[in-house]
Amino acid sequence: MFDFIRTHRRLMQFVLLLFIFPSFAFFGLEGYSRYRGDADAVAKVGGQSITRQELDFAQREQMERLREMFGGQFDPRMLDTPEARRSILEGLIVERVLALEAADKRLAVSDQALQQTILEIPGLTGEDGRFDVERYRSLLAARGMTPTSFEARMRRDMVLQQLGDAVQGSAIAPRTVTNRLSDLNDQEREVQELVFRTADFARQVNVTPEMLQRYYEANIRDFEVPARVDAEYIVLTMDALAERINVSEADIKAYYEQNAARFSEPEQRRARHILIRTEPGASEADRAAARKKAEELLVQVRNAPGEFPRFAREHSQDPGSAAQGGDLDFFERGMMVKPFEDAVFSLDKGEISDVVESDFGLHIIQVTDIKPGAVKSLDAVRGELVAEIRRQQATREFANATEQFSDLVFEQADSLQPAAEKLQLQIRKVEGLTRTPNPALGANAPVNHPRFLTAIFSDDAIKNKRNTEAVEVAPGTLIAGRVLNYQPQTRRSLQEVEQVVRERVVREEAEAMARKAGEERLKALREGAQPQGFGAARNVSRVNAQGVAPQAVNAVMRADTTSLPAYVGVELPEQGYAVYRINRVMQPEQPDTARRAAEQQQIANAIAQQEMHAYLESLKRKHKVEVLSVPARAEEQ
Repeated sequence: MFDFIRTHRRLMQFVLLLFIFPSFAFFGLEGYSRYRGDADAVAKVGGQSITRQELDFAQREQMERLREMFGGQFDPRMLDTPEARRSILEGLIVERVLALEAADKRLAVSDQALQQTILEIPGLTGEDGRFDVERYRSLLAARGMTPTSFEARMRRDMVLQQLGDAVQGSAIAPRTVTNRLSDLNDQEREVQELVFRTADFARQVNVTPEMLQRYYEANIRDFEVPARVDAEYIVLTMDALAERINVSEADIKAYYEQNAARFSEPEQRRARHILIRTEPGASEADRAAARKKAEELLVQVRNAPGEFPRFAREHSQDPGSAAQGGDLDFFERGMMVKPFEDAVFSLDKGEISDVVESDFGLHIIQVTDIKPGAVKSLDAVRGELVAEIRRQQATREFANATEQFSDLVFEQADSLQPAAEKLQLQIRKVEGLTRTPNPALGANAPVNHPRFLTAIFSDDAIKNKRNTEAVEVAPGTLIAGRVLNYQPQTRRSLQEVEQVVRERVVREEAEAMARKAGEERLKALREGAQPQGFGAARNVSRVNAQGVAPQAVNAVMRADTTSLPAYVGVELPEQGYAVYRINRVMQPEQPDTARRAAEQQQIANAIAQQEMHAYLESLKRKHKVEVLSVPARAEEQ
C-alpha cells in the first residue's frame, strides 16, 4: 500500500483533497439541509437552527472521513466525547456565519476561476499532462459525489475562502517584534555544568520499616488490583452481513439498468480559444474596440487555421490557456459558461466559430477533437455494482438484525446462544477485562470500548450473570456480552510489594538529598565561593541546546546576566540537581537569515490566526449565534 502511495503521490493528494478541502468548510452543508428545522435545535445562527440531527450527521461523516484516511489506526472514541462534539458544532457555526457574511457582501466565484482551480488540482492529469476527465469522475464517484455536486461545494468553499484570505492576508508581523524574538533565539550563553546525581546519594539512604509503611499508606492506590471479568460476547456488524449476501446475475442486471445514467459517459469535446477580455462595466467605446480586435483576429485565424495556436499564444488574454496555444483539453456540457458551451457543441471538428461573447469577454473557438458519448458495459462495472448491492442490502438487513439482536439478548438474558444461532454469530471469549480500556487489546476492539465496559461491569451483569444490553460501539457495530467470572478489586499487601516500595523510597530520599546538596552549593557560589567541580564550557542557545536538558536551557536563558558570572540551579527529573555557571552572553556575528525568515512567517501566521479568530467572534455577534446545548450523543437524549 505504501509503495502505491509513493508512486502515485500526486493522485493521493487529490484523494486527500476530497477529504479535507477546503480550509474553512469543516463539514459540507450538502446533505445537512435535509435535517433543517427548528425542533431539537442545538444552536441558532442568524435565526436559523442547527439541529441535533445535523450535529449527529456531521459527527458520523467526520468519523467516516477519518476512518477512510487512517484505517485501523483511527480510534472512533476520539470523536465520541463532549469536547469533540462541541468542536464539530463550532465548525458548523463557523461555516454558517461565513456563508451569511459572504451572502451579505455578495461574494461570488466565476466559472472560469472555478474551472482553473479544478484544472490545478494535483493528480488529475494523464501521462500526456492533460486533465483526465475520466479519472476526475471516477475519484468523485468513489466518494459518492458527482462533478456537479463537487463543483457546487467547491464554489461555495472558494467563496468562504475569500473571506478568510482577506482577513488573514492583512496580518503583518512588526519587524521590531520579529527581530527582537529572533535575537533572543540567536543569543548564546557560555555555561559550565555541575550535576548532583541522584544515583550518587542512593547509597547514603537508610530505609526504615516506618518509611516503607508511610510510603505504602500514602500511595495505597498504586497497589490496588482493579476488578476484572472474564466474559463471552457476540458482535453484529454490517460488514459481516454484507459478506454473506449472494448477489444474483439478475440483481446485477436489474441494478445496472436502473442506474444506466450513472454509467453513461457524455459526449466530450476538445477546443482551443482566443479570449479578448471585456471588463464588467466597460464603456461602449472599449467594448467596440475589443470586438473590432476580435473580428480582425477571426479573419486572420480563418485564413490560416493551422496557425490558431500561434495566434492564441500571441493574442489571447486567458492566462490559463494562452501558453498552451489556447487549448482547454476535453470537457463536457456543464463545465463551461453557456454561450461558450453552446458554440463548441454546435461546431464540427476543425471548425472555427464566429466571435462568441460571454461574461469573460469575446472568444474565437476552434473544436479540435470530439469524443462521442458512450455507456460503460455491464462487465466493466460489475465489481462496483456487486459492492453497491451488497452494501444496500446489508444496510437493510442490519436494521432488521439490530432489532432481533437487541430483543434476543434481552429476552434470553441468561445466554448469548439464542442470538448467536439466530443471527449466525460466533460466541467469543475474553479474559481480564477491567473498567478502563486496555491498550493491549487495541483501540478498535469492540470489547475495549468504554460503553461496553460500563455495561459488562454493571450490577445486573456481574451479580445476576445476565446478558448486557446491545451496545453500539461504532457505526454499524453492536456488541453484547455476559460475565463468566468476576474478580473484585483487591489490594496487594506491603509484604508483596516491599521491594517496589523500597526502590521508590530510596529514589525519593536520594532526590531530596541531591536537591539539598545542589541548593546549598548554589547558595555558596552566589555568596562568592570558589567555582570548583564544573565541567567544560559550552555555548547553548534556545535553538541549539548542545546536549543540555530543555528545562536547564530555559533556566539558563531566563537567568539575570546583569552581573557575570551568574549561577542558576535546576532539578533534572530522574537525574538529580544541576548548577550552571554562566560566563558570557554572545550574539552571533552572522545570524541565520533563513531561520529568521521562517520565524517571521510563523509570527505572522500566529497573528493571522488571532485576527481570524477575532473576526469570527465578531461575525458570531453580528449574526446572533446562540448555542443552546451540545448533547453527548443523540441516543442519550
